[in-house]
Amino acid sequence: MQQVTVLGTGVLGSQIIFQTAYAGKDVVAYDINDEILAKLPARWEQLKPFYLRDLPDATPESLDAAVSRIRATSDLAEAVAEADIVIEAVPERLDIKRDTWQKVSAVAPENTIFATNSSTLLPSDIVSAVDRPSKFLALHFANEIWRNNTGEVMAQEHTDPAVFEEVARFAEEIGMVAIRVKKEQPGYVLNSLLVPLLDAAATLWVRGVADIDVIDMTWRKATGAPLGPFQIFDVVGMTTPYNLNKDSSDPVKREFAERLKTDYIDQGRLGVATGRGFYEYGD
Repeated sequence: MQQVTVLGTGVLGSQIIFQTAYAGKDVVAYDINDEILAKLPARWEQLKPFYLRDLPDATPESLDAAVSRIRATSDLAEAVAEADIVIEAVPERLDIKRDTWQKVSAVAPENTIFATNSSTLLPSDIVSAVDRPSKFLALHFANEIWRNNTGEVMAQEHTDPAVFEEVARFAEEIGMVAIRVKKEQPGYVLNSLLVPLLDAAATLWVRGVADIDVIDMTWRKATGAPLGPFQIFDVVGMTTPYNLNKDSSDPVKREFAERLKTDYIDQGRLGVATGRGFYEYGD
């Protein structure tokens, strides 16, 4: 699979685009308007220093070559016209994902494989929106994809086993460790472990049990982990936890979402990507 289309150019979508191009694939970056796409060149310049820092084989020349393999468009039909695989990284809302896949199904070639990067939704929640259930599955990446390089592959009941293996091989081709998830599980392996930690941290903060820096320090000191939960929130960005919690039946989770919206999102404090979140990030 050489021709790759990525739908969505947010924090993780842009990382998937860049990493896939770095691995030698030809990538089309799609988003809903040209104003969003105009920000991508600056995003590539932001990512390059991290590759040079973290990957021994990265060079300025190889990173420039990666950028040269990326093409951006806001025309969906054009974006998927030659795609071997389409990877969807649009906002974590079922209605948006289903609407996106219905539109993609109408214009994508018959041979194109469809993969959702949804972090919490099951592929079986979305599959009825596509026209090729045997070619639809999940391929989930972790933030800072170039070094936290897992690619979790998860099928739904209609997925062709050959497609599953083809996508696992594709994940390996773009530098991932392919994690073959044996059955559908909300959150796959990674988020099944991570989300309870983040939920617990949010609850401690909302209930006034401890301050953000104390919660993070406790987790780092007691476990040896490099990041505390609120530092992880900053890496993930504020939009995803806000969307996941704003309509919760749990009042604590709703209050957490309200605080994220008022004190962080509305203030432009979106996390590492904007240089400010729960913490400040310098150059």
